[in-house]
This record gives sequence, structure tokens and C-alpha cells, in this order.
Amino acid sequence: MAVNLPCSLAALCCLALWSFTGTSGGSHVTPPHSTIRPGFPVPVNTDSPEVRRAARFGVYRYNNSSNDLFLFKESQIKQAMVQIVRGLKYMLHVEIKRTVCEKRDHPSLDRCHFQREKILQQMLRCYFEVWITPWTHKVHIPVAHCHQDISP
Repeated sequence: MAVNLPCSLAALCCLALWSFTGTSGGSHVTPPHSTIRPGFPVPVNTDSPEVRRAARFGVYRYNNSSNDLFLFKESQIKQAMVQIVRGLKYMLHVEIKRTVCEKRDHPSLDRCHFQREKILQQMLRCYFEVWITPWTHKVHIPVAHCHQDISP
């Protein structure tokens, strides 16, 4: 019996994408959009839970590598794309802001509010590439570039 390997791989990746989106039990999950094809980045909704989760992984990476006293968290996801390549590769343009939470306290970012004191406020523009392999439960962030906006 001959097996069409590219079609089998595409079906496996789409199944993985579909299963990854079904993280909350009991909720209705729609199958992946029919235009998603392995290897081709496609725009995705910046408000989707999967995109927000991928952005949070990028923020964790930034916080772990910065020497700032305060934690940052995502304030806005400007653009998001996903590509199926040995898992899901999210390409994200995200704005992150400094919070009132200090790193040494290690609180949940969900409970951290943005800085209110003008002198401590800071916003960075970031590009994150977040690779998620749902079937192995692994996340890899090979790219995390953040810079301060210098425009007037």
C-alpha cells in the first residue's frame, strides 16, 4: 500500500493544530482553517487564546533575560502569524510594558498591573518566534528581540 507522505504529514500537522486549540475541556473547538498549509505562514487572530499564550511565553523569555528590577507583560499583540513546521511556529509583534511587580517576588503576571508612576513607565516593541510542539508539550523561543520605541 503506497502512502502519500506529504499529504500524511499535512494531515498530521493539521490534526496537531486542531488538538492544540482544544485545550479547554467542554468548549466547542472549530477545526483549523482550510487555508493553513504546512510551511506557509498565515495571519491569525491576535485575540485567540493560543496567540496570547505564545506571546506570554515570549514575555517570560524577555523577563528571564533582562536585568530590569520589574517584570514586563504584554500590553498589545500587534500582529500574529503561525506556520506549521514540526509543530506550530508563532511569529509575533508584541508591545510589552513594565509592571509594578518586582522580579524577586515572582507573582503571576496576570495579577501584575502596569506601572502607574510616569517615571517608571516603559514600553518595548518586541518580535518573538515561539515554537510550540503540542504533542511533546515543549516550547522553544529562538528569537526574542525587544527595543524601546524612539519615535517622538
